[in-house]
Formats: sequence, structure tokens, C-alpha cells
Amino acid sequence: MKKSIALKLTSLMLVFALMLTGCGSPSNQSSAPDGNEVEASQDEDTSAEATTVEITDIYGTVTVPINPTSVVALDNRTFETLSDWGIALAAAPKGVMPADSPYVADDSVLDIGTHNDPNLEIIAAVDPDLVIVGQRFARYYDDIKALVPNAAVINLNFDVSVEAESPGDNLINGFTDYTLALGQIFDKNEEAAQLVSDFESAIESVDAAYNGTDTIMTVVVSGGNIRFSAPLSGRVWGPLYEIFGWTSSLEVEGASADHQGDDISVEAIAQSNPDWLFVLDRDAATSSADAVPAQDVIAGSPALQNISAIANGQTVYAPNDTYTNESIQTFIELFNDLANALNK
Repeated sequence: MKKSIALKLTSLMLVFALMLTGCGSPSNQSSAPDGNEVEASQDEDTSAEATTVEITDIYGTVTVPINPTSVVALDNRTFETLSDWGIALAAAPKGVMPADSPYVADDSVLDIGTHNDPNLEIIAAVDPDLVIVGQRFARYYDDIKALVPNAAVINLNFDVSVEAESPGDNLINGFTDYTLALGQIFDKNEEAAQLVSDFESAIESVDAAYNGTDTIMTVVVSGGNIRFSAPLSGRVWGPLYEIFGWTSSLEVEGASADHQGDDISVEAIAQSNPDWLFVLDRDAATSSADAVPAQDVIAGSPALQNISAIANGQTVYAPNDTYTNESIQTFIELFNDLANALNK
């Protein structure tokens, strides 16, 4: 049976609106030259515009400057959103960003390197007001805090691993909370609300399009190999089984959250005969132009050519930059592609 996941957009927006209501009661009195307090004119604007916002990350509440001057972003979930909003970055890990990101080509954005060998001293050098940590760089949180003690450091990461209580709910609520928080920080509340609305609509479209019975096979293609992306735990695809109530064509014991997927034979995929094949091309986001595209790897596997998904043209590929661009925009695009395919 399909599982319907209720989004909490309405309640979040209500809380969000309340948070934007004045952080304190402005005084309506002023002092006369003789020191006596007098009533201020009703026409006089005595309220002060807020300069900070309280953001709740995975560690607690952090006071963050609104429209910070110097920003370091380390989380792949942020790059496209910040770029679309015209937010300048002082530094970023260019090695794990989509190659077509404007930040990669911008020489004014210093390169911190990859999460495997980062130059964290660059973060200190740019003297940031805000550092956005998450996912690949989460393990450096304490080191970064020590390097920039005067900066606001936030980690808005959300857990979509199989160990999470509900990876599907976490993905939905995580992106919602994350996007609205960024909207508050960068004074892009309307834009953030629109993204969340588009995200919600895309989820509803997939939910309505899936018939609840067709079997699904999800895979990651990397280095010319086809590997299993398991329900709940698999990279990108795992949480979607819970969100949409997908039925997997195959169960694999000991499946992991490995970013390259789990070992599986193409014969096992063929024997499971899935109605749909959903593919993440990891190399499309990380490798040079000579990497073999996932479409060619799938087409070059004789064992797969007679499965229902291939025979009926029911194969969907995630956007090419999904592995390095895990933004809310990426998932909106992916969900819309899935809904369009499932509706045909």
C-alpha cells in the first residue's frame, strides 16, 4: 500500500511567521531635554530592523547575522540555492561541487579543497561571519569552530541513512527546514517558501503517479559497474521507497548506504525483472568526459535487455549532477522527471 507522508509546510510557515514578528517590544517613549520621558509621535518609526536570526541546527540554537558579509558554504545541499539567490561566497570546496556551478569559475571564491584533504586554514583566512557545514564536511565541525570562534557555524544536516528512524520523513522535513532557514538568513523568505511549495508539489505528483504495484530497481552506476541502491539506505534512492511506498523488485541482505552502491550481479537484476529501473550516474558528476555514461553501461549489458523496465522504456536517470548537487532543486527536478515517466 502506498504510504502518504504529510508535509508540515503550513505549521512551519506559521512558526516562521511568528519568528519574524519583532524580537522585542520597541519603546514608544523618548527623553525630553530635561530628562523626562515623553510619548513618542505615533508617526515616528521607533522599531529597529532585526540584524540577526535564531537558527536551530543539529546542535541547538545559533544566532546568525542576517545577510552575512562573508560566507563559507561546505554543504552540497546549499550551493544551487545560494547561487540562484545571488549570494556571494568567500570560500567553498570546489572539488566536490558541480562543474558548472558559478562558484567554481569565480576566482574570488577561494577553494577549500575536498572533504578528504581540505585546507581549513582558508576558512580562517576569509574571516567569515557564517560557515555552513554539513554532510561531507560534518566531521570537521569542531575544528572549524575552533578556527573561527567569532563566526556563526551551523550544521543543518539531516539523516537519511537506514539508521534513521524515518529516512523518508527526514528527507522531506530536512529540506523544508533547511530551505526556510536559509531564507531567513539571507532575507529570501518568499523565494524559500516557493522552493518548499515546488518541492511539496513534486512529491505529490510522484505519489499520485505511482500505481502502488509496479516493482522498482534502483541502481548507482560508477566506474562502468552497476550497483544496487537499496530501499531506505541506498544513495539518493533509498528514502524514496518510504516516501512513495515503492515495491522493490529485489531484496539484498546487508545492504548499505555506500555512496557507490552495493555489489550486485546484473543476472540478479535481470531475474528480479523490475517494471521500472531508476539510475544514478555517479561518474557524470565526478569524472572526466571520458567516463562511460550510465546509459551506455546499461545498454551494454546483454542480461538486462529483456527485463520489463528496458523492454517497455521504463528507465529514469537522475539529473547528471545529482551526486554532487544534492540541493532541493535537484530533488524537485528528479521528482518531476519520475512523475512524468510514471504518468506515461
